[in-house]
Amino acid sequence: MSAIASLPMYDLPCVKAWTDAWWQGLRRAAAKVGLADLPALTRDDDCHGQWRAPGLALSQICGYALAHDYRDRLQPLATPCYAADGCDGPRYRSLLLVRADSPAQCLADLRHAACACNETDSQSGTNSLARAAAPLGREGRFFARHGFTGAHAASMAAVRRGEADVCTVDCVTHALLARHEPTAVAGLRRIGYSASAPGLPYVTAAGTPADTVARLREAMFQALADPALSEVRAALLLAGAEVLTAADYGEIRIWPRDVLGRGADGPVVAESANR
Repeated sequence: MSAIASLPMYDLPCVKAWTDAWWQGLRRAAAKVGLADLPALTRDDDCHGQWRAPGLALSQICGYALAHDYRDRLQPLATPCYAADGCDGPRYRSLLLVRADSPAQCLADLRHAACACNETDSQSGTNSLARAAAPLGREGRFFARHGFTGAHAASMAAVRRGEADVCTVDCVTHALLARHEPTAVAGLRRIGYSASAPGLPYVTAAGTPADTVARLREAMFQALADPALSEVRAALLLAGAEVLTAADYGEIRIWPRDVLGRGADGPVVAESANR
């Protein structure tokens, strides 16, 4: 197949070499099941362009986006299971993080505080925080203000610098940074978890033929069992995968954002970085 492929969700700078090695392992497994022409990884900043491409062979996407904007454009292949605190099989949570010296012990202690979110269409960095704060809101509000930083690492940096009081961070991203770039998570403390949600699935274009979908899944599970890739999987915290359907992602609903407070016009600003 002549197509494109990308793995943008956990392709942090500190693990790019491991992501490359994982993709090469997937390509080898795909060749063994008759898909010998999977492309090299596309690494540009236009994830949405990749996900909209009718020739998308394989990518990874946030469950929020799959359940909403891309429900008719993409079909899930399998959802990876990660060995990270907050994961349970193919499900995951976000960590609620504050500065290490914050007096807050739980989210309820942060009424009228400022929160940092990563992106508008993120389940782990925005929607999960809105869901957690919603029961605590008064007249639909809880936080005083919010700002979008562009990435989980940038949200953590904003909290660490005192530009925001709290953020929610995908537990897999946090675990990867803790392992490969511990300075990125230093100076922060967890005060809780978000609600559980289906994890970030590997997907292919909606028009990918059923036979190709089956071969891609077979290749994925072969790569997950390949002893030669054990070090790669450990570095990426990959512990397996389960096949979830599009219907399984239907539980991800959009939570009202008013609870996050007014949009920031101060220092919590967008930065270019990986999720």
